[in-house]
Amino acid sequence: MKKKAPQEESNAGDYKVGYGRPPKDTRFQPGCSGNPKGRPKGTKNLKADLIEELGERILVREGEQAKQVSKQRALIKTLMAQTLKGNARAASLLLTMMMRLLDTGEVADDLAKPSLEDELEIIRGFEARLRRGEAATPSLDGDDTSQESPS
Repeated sequence: MKKKAPQEESNAGDYKVGYGRPPKDTRFQPGCSGNPKGRPKGTKNLKADLIEELGERILVREGEQAKQVSKQRALIKTLMAQTLKGNARAASLLLTMMMRLLDTGEVADDLAKPSLEDELEIIRGFEARLRRGEAATPSLDGDDTSQESPS
C-alpha cells in the first residue's frame, strides 16, 4: 500500500494548498523561528561597537600633566594639535566635522547677506551687455576694447 504525501493529507477539507499557502503540517510551528540559530542575543552591531570603543578611557599626557580622557576626546585633541601645527588635511577634516556636527548656520547667513553695491553694478553691467548681444567674456588683458554693435 502506497503512503500519501503530507501535502495530500493536508488537502482534506476546504484548505487549498498552493502559492503562498503551504501545507499546514510543514509550516513553522508557533514560537519556532525560520532561523533557529540566528543572531545570538546580546551581539552588537558596528555602531554599538564604535560607540563603546570611543567611550573607553585612556591616559593622555599634556605637558607635565597626565589625565584620563575618552578615546573620542583624545582623537579630537590629536586632530586639533595637528591642525595647529599646520597640517592642512587635519584642518580640512576638523572644519568639515565642525560644520556638520555643530550646524552653526554661518553658511546660510553668508548667503542671506545682500551683495555689495559694486558687485550689483557689475551684475547690472553684465545683464546690459547680454541684452545688447555683446560677448559675455571680458578680454584677457583686462581693458574692455570691445566695440558696441549697432542696434
